[in-house]
Order: sequence, then C-alpha cells, then structure tokens
Amino acid sequence: MASENIAAISTALSASGVAVIRISGDNPLSIAEKMFLPTGKTLVKDFEPYKMYVGEILADGFSDFGLCVYFKGPKSFTGEDIVEFHSHGGTAITKGILKKILTLGARLATNGEFTKRAFMNGKLSLSSAEGLIDMINSESVSGVKAGYYLYREKLTQEINDLQERITDVLAEVDADMDFPEEDLEKASTESVKTTLKYVIEKLDALLSTYRMGRTLKSGVQVGIVGKPNTGKSSLLNALLNYDKAIVSDIAGTTRDVVEGSIDIDGVRFNFSDTAGIRNSDDKVEELGVQLSERVLEQSDLLLLVIDGANVTAEDDALYQRVKDKNHIVAVNKIDKTDYKDDRADVYVSALKKENLSELKTLMFEKTVGANVDLNGDFLCEERHFDAINRAKEKLAAAFSAVDSVTLDVLSIDIKDGWDALGEISGRTATEDIINDIFKKFCVGK
Repeated sequence: MASENIAAISTALSASGVAVIRISGDNPLSIAEKMFLPTGKTLVKDFEPYKMYVGEILADGFSDFGLCVYFKGPKSFTGEDIVEFHSHGGTAITKGILKKILTLGARLATNGEFTKRAFMNGKLSLSSAEGLIDMINSESVSGVKAGYYLYREKLTQEINDLQERITDVLAEVDADMDFPEEDLEKASTESVKTTLKYVIEKLDALLSTYRMGRTLKSGVQVGIVGKPNTGKSSLLNALLNYDKAIVSDIAGTTRDVVEGSIDIDGVRFNFSDTAGIRNSDDKVEELGVQLSERVLEQSDLLLLVIDGANVTAEDDALYQRVKDKNHIVAVNKIDKTDYKDDRADVYVSALKKENLSELKTLMFEKTVGANVDLNGDFLCEERHFDAINRAKEKLAAAFSAVDSVTLDVLSIDIKDGWDALGEISGRTATEDIINDIFKKFCVGK
C-alpha cells in the first residue's frame, strides 16, 4: 500500500556527537539522491541496503559531512523503505538537514508515526509499541525490564495463545450449531468447560502480577511524614545525597511537598517530603499540611520520622494514623540520643548519614519484596489490566452458565472475551485506542 514519505529528527535536538534524521515511505531514496553526494563511485540510487555510505549531506544553506544508510522494506523498522542521515549533532545542523528533506517533498512526521507505521505494517503489536515507549521513558532498570517484556512480544504471544484456544471453543460451538443431528453438544460442553477453566486461570495469573508490574514501571511512592522539625528534610537530602529540601531549626520551614528520587537495586523510589502535620494558624503552612494529608493517603509506603531527642504526643497521634498502612518508623538523630522506641523499625542519623543502607533495604523489602525476581514477567500497563479483567469477566460468566444455557448463547460472552484480549495486541483495538497510544511517542520515533 502506497504511503507518503515522512521525516523527522530521531535523536535529541541538542549539541551532540551524532544526530540521526530519518525518512520513511514510498521512495525516500529519491530524496537522498538530491541531497547526498557519496565520496565513492556508487550512486545513491544503487545503494546496497543496510550498508553505511560516506559523503556530503546538502542541507538548507550549508553542507555537512556524514553517513547515509538505506533500509529496504519490508525488512526495516516501519516495514517501508527508510533512509537515515547520520550527521554531526547540533540544533542548527539537524534542523537544516530536516528542512532540506521537507522542501524535497517529505512531510514532517507526527508523534510516534514511524512506530505506528510499523504497527500498521505488521512489524510489531500494539503492546510491543507500548513496551518501546515505556523503555524510552523509563528512569530505572526495572522500568526498562518491564517495557522489554512487552517490546519483545512476550505478552502478545501469551495472549495470542489464549485467543487461539478460545477460537477453538468458538469453532466447536459453530460445529454443534451447524450439525445438530450429530448430537455433539454434550461432548462440546465438557470441552468448552475445560478450555475456559484453563484460560481463566491463565488470565488470573497475569492479573496477579499487575501490582508489582506497576511498581517496577512507575516506581514506589514514598511519603515522608512526621511532626515539624523531626529532620524529614534532612533525611530526604541524606537519601538523595544532595540538598534538595531547605533545612532549618525553625519548625514549619517546609511549606510545600518537596520531591526527589533514587534508585534502590534497580527500582525507582520517589520521595515526597511533606510539611510537618500539625494544626497551624499560618495559612501558608496550613496549605502545606493539606498537601501532606494527600501524600499520606496516596503513598505506597509511609516513612514516619520521629525525633529521638524530642518524642511527644504528636508522634503518638501520627503513628496511630500510619500503623495500619504500609509504613516504616524511623527514629532520627541517633547522633544526639540513644532513645529506644518499641515502634521503631530503624534508627538513623540524617546529619551523620548513619544506617541509611539499612533504611533503603527496609524500604525495598516493604514494597518490592526481598525475594522478587526482577527479571520475571509482569503486567504493567493499566490498559492491559483492564482488557484482561474484562475478558476474564466475560469468560467466567460463560463458564458459570455452561450447563444452563445452549452453546450458541454462550458464544456471545466467549466472543466478547476474545475481543477484549485482542485489544492488547491490537487485533481488535479501536482507532481511538491506537491514536492515544502513539500520541505518547516523540516525533522522531
């Protein structure tokens, strides 16, 4: 199917050693012929696919010396013919080359259009495309691994296998309806029950990995809470290993939620240092306390900081609020006191940076778990979780009714379950779903 040439800068638009400008479509080589002068004897129109050629790149008002490579479809990322110019990095150089390409007839690509064409041409599934953007946007090793699981089509393969089993069930139902005189329904009913039970169990297993998958992809949200002046900001700075929050002996210095992130064993931990939770007549401080209340409700883990040199009833009240949530009690300022507390999980000194490793280990165990295999496969996209959940509900409804209704009636729920699973790979995804996914991409991908 014919498609117009599109072009974009595929690397970051900044000063760098190398930049890549990509063209994909019907005949990108025709554009390259007009703006690339190879140093060798091979003409651009005779370029051998997948081979780098050295030469002069004619840009808008200037030239650069670089490389050109031709990828012949369908053995290319998009499934179409692709030409890439590898130039020197820099804003003016890359913009000038792109501008020249556009004047020669290509159109500027939209967000994710290269990957969308790859999907439309059957080079990757919709879930694989989502895995690719997750890998690009990830700020942690665990996030990259979660995206890679999708990108390498492992989830799609699992879903396709389940859909094939459901297809076999639907075929049995059709056969029973087409040949009623053969009295196949009893045998078909048992076969349908066996297959549906298997598929539902597999879907349950996938759904059970979602919570951990979301954690590995997005990171752990940690709320640092406590009364004013317990050293919450100092502890945040110590964990981040740089001064992110303002530290003062004056209680109530933190008026807003201060955020920062670190990597613990490949997992991103996102901290929110809150204003000290207390009643206050200061309107600005009170707004900060309201934000702290929100963090207290929304965090995956609450880190309650107690000043070991100044334990009061306020600490007791805050402990009552966090004790039924996932929490760690950290007694701070052990450099000033040897205070012991039955509620304490760890004793630290933010000032001296003592026992921070123990605190990080505890945070990891309380959220990710001590024995979790980060190389495992986890469901991490809310869209996939929703589709699998809907599929399971439809198939479970069919399984429950299999002995009480005819197979042709069952086929309605079974087909709806098949359609829901197809949204993951893209086989049954709507145009709106597809467009929303590719809007997340940058222009050059």
